[in-house]
Amino acid sequence: MLAGRSVPMYHRRFAKANGGFFVFTKTRGGQVILWYTMRMNFFDAAVLGLIEGLTEFLPVSSTGHLILAGHLLGIPDTDFLKTFEIAIQAGAIGAVIVLYWKSFLNLEITKRVLVGFVPTALIGFALYRLIKTYLLGNEYVVLAALAVGGVALIVFERLHKESAEATDDISRMSYGQAVGIGLFQSIAVIPGVSRSGASILGGLLLGLRRTATVEYSFLLAVPTMGAATALDLFKSYALFSAGDALALVVGFVTAFVVALVVIQFFLRFVRTQTFISFGVYRVLAAAAFFLFLM
Repeated sequence: MLAGRSVPMYHRRFAKANGGFFVFTKTRGGQVILWYTMRMNFFDAAVLGLIEGLTEFLPVSSTGHLILAGHLLGIPDTDFLKTFEIAIQAGAIGAVIVLYWKSFLNLEITKRVLVGFVPTALIGFALYRLIKTYLLGNEYVVLAALAVGGVALIVFERLHKESAEATDDISRMSYGQAVGIGLFQSIAVIPGVSRSGASILGGLLLGLRRTATVEYSFLLAVPTMGAATALDLFKSYALFSAGDALALVVGFVTAFVVALVVIQFFLRFVRTQTFISFGVYRVLAAAAFFLFLM
């Protein structure tokens, strides 16, 4: 790095907005080159990918955990970080596709997944700028949503009784149930709510059996997260440099591998357990983060 050189103002503004920095280097021929370097190193990318894979399909809010993890790792809260956290969701999507590709070949299941996706798509697209500007990155919103969502899980499990007529086959659920679950999922535009938690509770309330609603939540994640990732990358692709692609690959692959394991674990878990433990975890995690980190 060469001292005594000044970075142009527009470059400095770009770096400040995107969490990176510029350095000067000098070639053997004496040519001075200005390089732009992002602050997302491979360790941070792997940690964020691990958290995404662990939390995306559990009712604990992956977005909320990623925001808090970024705070703990000291990663600047920039548009680049927000886009990175959304983009690595593609790894978790890939895990669902690998495990459930046969389900997407069933036309009746696919139609119900697409119908459930519509409410979230409309609401998410309409509120995209509001969500990314004011909600993503807001630790207080995350902690409040974590705590309230945890209480909701505990109360729901105490009161809910599964009907003997509950639907156990996704291909036979009604389109009304699909739309209703999609509306519940839309609540998760608030970071900390949990997309999977909202859709699972919606499915149970609307008459699906526990395993069916969990699997439907997995399938519904594919168009929902796929569209969110594609929209954000389309709007924010200019934030990424060639060097950032490697960090993105690390986050993607880590999220993919971890999500493969978590999806299979969660399916076994819900056959014999309730969601009360997740509710307790959410409340305790929100309290711990608030007391020790805020």
